[in-house]
Amino acid sequence: MDKIIRCITSDGAVMASAIDASDIVFKAQKIHGLSRSATAALGRLLCATSMMGAMLKQKDASINLRVSGDGELGPVIAVADSKGNVRGYVGNANCPTEYYNNGKINVSKAVGKNGVLNVMRDYGSGDPYIGQVELVSGEIAEDITNYFATSEQIPTVCALGVLINKEDGEVMLAGGLLIQLLPGAFEDTIEKLEKNLETLEPVTTMLAKGMSILDICKTALAGFEVEVLDEYPVKYVCTCSREKLERLFCTMSDDEIRAMPDENGRVVANCHFCNKKYIFNKEDLEKIIKEKNSKDNTSKDKKSKE
Repeated sequence: MDKIIRCITSDGAVMASAIDASDIVFKAQKIHGLSRSATAALGRLLCATSMMGAMLKQKDASINLRVSGDGELGPVIAVADSKGNVRGYVGNANCPTEYYNNGKINVSKAVGKNGVLNVMRDYGSGDPYIGQVELVSGEIAEDITNYFATSEQIPTVCALGVLINKEDGEVMLAGGLLIQLLPGAFEDTIEKLEKNLETLEPVTTMLAKGMSILDICKTALAGFEVEVLDEYPVKYVCTCSREKLERLFCTMSDDEIRAMPDENGRVVANCHFCNKKYIFNKEDLEKIIKEKNSKDNTSKDKKSKE
């Protein structure tokens, strides 16, 4: 079971989040039929988005991260709720995979170094916060770090990793670590943290050793007294539904709805996040139109009586 944890040092100087998202990334790979480079890129973004989602305080809030580079992968998108449950997809699931000399996947090549990272936080109030920064490497973790430093002025260290089986290409492990300095951190705190980070192993290496996400946080914060704020399970969760699509259709005119069917008389809607298909025939659409108009007339009658 995947989990996320959030910790803080007892002096309130450093916040740390860690996630084991191995099942989440494995599921994303299977849903979308991702190549190795696509798996590595989306997996990293899913980990980061989940941790950032868990930082949201509002119950119904959500966060959307979109990496748009000039590589063959196309856009990489992930969305998480305030509990860290996450979903995502890429533009080109079959993006070719290239490797660095050390054998690691060249995610930067797939994503592209020229482009932007967009972050949208929706607090449920209808007025989302939107931030945008240029990509610095296309490796995802460095781009997240740059986003916090540039857009939010929060000194941040982000480490993300996806370990893929060299034989069959399947996800073995995936996880992330996010460390942030809080206001009032002293110089000695920064120095101690920097020394820890110099010797810190990759997240997937620590997970492969059997370390828990709490162990990972404590290792990154060695020398600090660490308090756990919360820890809970996270999943790959899609929120699509037939009802949501019907509500979307209700925002359209009658003529627009009737013009939607293909040559077979159907409307086929495919969810980008889970690949589920929703099929509407002409009878379904006429029913939606009837219900829509009925609601509109009821609303008009109510207003006229007022």
